[in-house]
Amino acid sequence: MVQATDYIEHRVVREQGYVYARDYSGQGPAFVLMHGFPDDHRIYDDLVPLLVAAGRRVVTFDFLGFGMSEKRSGVAYGFAQQLGDLEAVVDGLDLGQIVPVAHDASGMAAVNYALARPDGVASVIMLNSAYADDDTVIWPEMITLFATKKMQDLSLAIAQSPEQFGWLLHWQQKKFEERLSVSQREKFGRILQPIITGAFTEHPSSGPAFLQIADQFFEELRRNAGHVPELQKLDVPFKLIWGERDPYLTLAMAERRLTQLKHGALIVLPAGHWLQLDEPALVAKSMLS
Repeated sequence: MVQATDYIEHRVVREQGYVYARDYSGQGPAFVLMHGFPDDHRIYDDLVPLLVAAGRRVVTFDFLGFGMSEKRSGVAYGFAQQLGDLEAVVDGLDLGQIVPVAHDASGMAAVNYALARPDGVASVIMLNSAYADDDTVIWPEMITLFATKKMQDLSLAIAQSPEQFGWLLHWQQKKFEERLSVSQREKFGRILQPIITGAFTEHPSSGPAFLQIADQFFEELRRNAGHVPELQKLDVPFKLIWGERDPYLTLAMAERRLTQLKHGALIVLPAGHWLQLDEPALVAKSMLS
């Protein structure tokens, strides 16, 4: 089994700061694992050893403003910047053709990268991730609050109150836990909750990046909807690996996504939103199949 030190660390320099990446040696197009917000590369810690043990090259990284990547003050964060982070990692590590693996909001970067560089992707894997979904989706309430322009005064007031923001964060985490099994709920509390809470309580904080990306979320969904005709013609295989216990990015979202893909397959797992944490062995098997 791969150990914690079995990787090469990189700090890929961008104009806005450096992007922290870990490169695990192996064969084949590299799996490039991306996180959503407000978590980081550690959501893949249980999955990476299984992929590397199968002989595959794996790269994990943190988007600017999150995890171990730089968090400079005054940086403009957003989905275009995250796409640029992915491009910088691929070019900086000379990865060549890759398999981008998206989770949560990093579906934006994964799909748009494939559209921009179709010859640079062997396939695309999406784990309970968003792209161009319509307003029938019930998004996490915390994201909806911070993404709704008309609620900006309220959301900023909550963000400036540690007590109120902490209550909201705890409430939202409980909503994600409701449909998990007992063992999955235990891992959520032991592993994921500290990652998410730490993103806001550690210094420097991921708060600025979270607020700016949430503010652009609905606009990015609408922008990506304009790319759907192009996506439907894309000659790239897509594999949707979906946790059926996700209360927000539901199985219905994945089934609709299939209609937007020329070459798409769906694998459903007994897991929640963070399926790579809930069922890493099943996710690895699905990715490698």
